[in-house]
Amino acid sequence: DVMFSADIYIKGSSSDHFIFQVTGNLIAGSGTKVLLKNTLGVGLGDTPKAANIVWQVAGYVDAGTTSHLEGVVLGKTYAAFKTGSSLNGRILAQTACTLDSATITQP
Repeated sequence: DVMFSADIYIKGSSSDHFIFQVTGNLIAGSGTKVLLKNTLGVGLGDTPKAANIVWQVAGYVDAGTTSHLEGVVLGKTYAAFKTGSSLNGRILAQTACTLDSATITQP
């Protein structure tokens, strides 16, 4: 499993592609965020595109309350986005996607 309880920074440019392959479950702790930064480490200018980030998850995806993810989420089983969570991207799961007052924005 991949679990994070602090913010994650994805650093690069708009032409970069990121593929994260998780052999278990992906669990984003409550209030955590995936943040995009340019190569200079600031959030302005040429930052990675959410459409170029893929999370391939062999298990389930659990986005805790008020957490935020970036990218395309591919879940083997289900994806659950809890109250106040958000995603700049897309969700695809083989069994179910549960959105509990979550916000999904197409990149």
